[in-house]
Amino acid sequence: MSKTVHRIYIASFIIICAFTVIILSVNGYNYYKAPIEQRFFMQQNNLLKPSGLIGHGLGIFGSFFMIVGVASYMIRKRVKALFKFGYLKYWLEFHIFLCTLGPILILYHTAFKFGGIVVVSFWSMVAVVLSGVIGRFLYVQIPHTIQGQMIGMNELNSLSENLSHQLKDDFAIPEEIFARIQEISSTYRYKRVKFTTGLSLIIKDYIGIKNVLRRLKHELKVAGISKSKRKEILLTAKSKLVVSRRIGMLQTMQKLFGYWHVVHLPFALIMFIIMVIHIAVEIVFGYKWIF
Repeated sequence: MSKTVHRIYIASFIIICAFTVIILSVNGYNYYKAPIEQRFFMQQNNLLKPSGLIGHGLGIFGSFFMIVGVASYMIRKRVKALFKFGYLKYWLEFHIFLCTLGPILILYHTAFKFGGIVVVSFWSMVAVVLSGVIGRFLYVQIPHTIQGQMIGMNELNSLSENLSHQLKDDFAIPEEIFARIQEISSTYRYKRVKFTTGLSLIIKDYIGIKNVLRRLKHELKVAGISKSKRKEILLTAKSKLVVSRRIGMLQTMQKLFGYWHVVHLPFALIMFIIMVIHIAVEIVFGYKWIF
């Protein structure tokens, strides 16, 4: 998948989720904002209530999307015979999309009215979504190949050295800028860093990287280097800075990612168990939608 196609792939997910929220919100705004005791007398009630034609359908499709999103990613990740079917990175993005769209539909299925054991499932779902956002942040901080395999420390160090060699010898960037890049890319600052201080350091580095790259861009422009060459040098410098930061944060982020699994998985299990119970009860009592 090329970079352009990948951007379209991600953009389509964002557009679908945004469009879904807009359509459902606009269509049911008066109903959802009305007090629960007044909804029974509204014309939209038979459509938008949890057992209504639209409301029930939202619950079914929302549940289906979450089940497919979780199952497809887990199967692709663990079954070796499927490793050739697309990169794991793309499957993760598809998993995130379905597990974002699904909860959106479930939220509107409830008509913003919660009660009984389903409350536990709903808030477990919220916890899964929020922890998923945190998990995604931690995941991107850990270097992976495009196939989804974690890159080892030796490979990262080798890559960092190669990038330094390119900047100093191949591109011959100004010595002062190179020294500043080396200073920012030092991994010693990350030793024994905690999660809270790590976040602040990442933000500080982000600003520092922007400043160094802006200055380097100006220096290269003044030196009369062509636009295409400047772009190549800037991309290399940025890669060097990002790789060095990830080397320093690797062990911390891997540890935090392990802790994240301990939190994320139990909430997901609780959510799915109660979801199955809820669906079974609905079927027993005859709420079978259009079937």
